Amino acid sequence: MIKPEESLHESTMRQQVRCITHAIRQEESRLRARYAILKYQNGIGLVILLLALTGMLTSGYLYYIGSIPAWACIFASALFASISHEIEHDLIHHQYFRDNPVIYHLMMLVTWLMRPNTVNPWYRRDMHLLHHKVSGSSKDMEERLVGNGIKPGFSRYLVMFDGLAGLILRRAVLRRELDDFSVSRVLGATFPLATLYFACWYIFLLFHGIDLIFAGDYPAWLLAVMRVIDLIVVVLIAPNVVRSGCLNFITSNMHYYGNVNGLMQQTQILDRWYFMPLQLFCFNFGSTHSIHHFVINQPFYLRQMVASKVHKTMQEQGVRRNDLTTFRSANRWVEGACQ
Repeated sequence: MIKPEESLHESTMRQQVRCITHAIRQEESRLRARYAILKYQNGIGLVILLLALTGMLTSGYLYYIGSIPAWACIFASALFASISHEIEHDLIHHQYFRDNPVIYHLMMLVTWLMRPNTVNPWYRRDMHLLHHKVSGSSKDMEERLVGNGIKPGFSRYLVMFDGLAGLILRRAVLRRELDDFSVSRVLGATFPLATLYFACWYIFLLFHGIDLIFAGDYPAWLLAVMRVIDLIVVVLIAPNVVRSGCLNFITSNMHYYGNVNGLMQQTQILDRWYFMPLQLFCFNFGSTHSIHHFVINQPFYLRQMVASKVHKTMQEQGVRRNDLTTFRSANRWVEGACQ
């Protein structure tokens, strides 16, 4: 029964959310009953993180000894780093070792070490929890820092593919529109890992850019430094450029910004076949993240497992799928937009 102060639209939206949430929980319960191993959630999360870390270290070592080319190391490490992003996200929602702070915080640290171009996960935890409260609005700092709501063009792509340059470029807009926003506070949350990351990255780009145009003799000490930086770029920095660029492109386009009224309008399912190269380096984020907005306390691998079953229900209830109009409307929710 609709309450007097509740509109028909609000009542319908509540029913849609309940239906989707029920479908997700029902499929999760079915999977948990079928696969007994899923009850070991803490262990699964820890093992996945350790395997991803081992994979990243192994690919780096194989490149160092000359067993694989640079491109193979970069792509393999980007894949492993994308897994650490999912683990960090689960940790933010206390999906692993909630009652064991030592292991919990060690896992948080490892996810940051594998992705040093991000703010630290403890700072991001506050940003992400705010994201769930204000998703789709100008107050959603997490999404706005990766390009959501920016019109297509140079500024948007700079923000998506170079977080530091994007932050500096858009600092005035962010200060004006975000409550208590501070560039120095965000930069402080990246210290020291992102500081070292971007220092190495910019030195790498500057040196090789100059060398490409003005090739010449360089002092031995500089060449020795560049050999170390070149190695770091291949095994850690370039993989995260690939990983974060793919993730930021997908997440900033599957989240709506502006004219958002409720949970049903915060996200869409973005899974066209031509996005798969990008999805590969952000663990199928566009296809599954919308599920997370309806059921928050669910580990990432379960979202992958329930996705094929619940996508149909989500669409039936009104969640959009592959609404490509957002690519030209700066992600604005437009009633009746083509899908």
